[in-house]
Amino acid sequence: MKNITIAIDDQTYQRARVKAAERGTSVSALVKQYLAKLGQEPDRAGQLRRAEDQIRAEITNFRAGDPRCRDQLHNREI
Repeated sequence: MKNITIAIDDQTYQRARVKAAERGTSVSALVKQYLAKLGQEPDRAGQLRRAEDQIRAEITNFRAGDPRCRDQLHNREI
């Protein structure tokens, strides 16, 4: 187990102590619970990367070098 040190202003610390007392616990326990919960959340950036990779893999018939006129780009075939 690792110990960490954080610096917070007095007002935040006092509010945290009150909340901890209301819940019958300590400020350290509140921080530990928060960090544990944070570590269990899904990796949002990883999810977005995988979704982007999947979408890019589905795009098969587009090449940036293909010339397109304005009407074609806006689905207004001539």
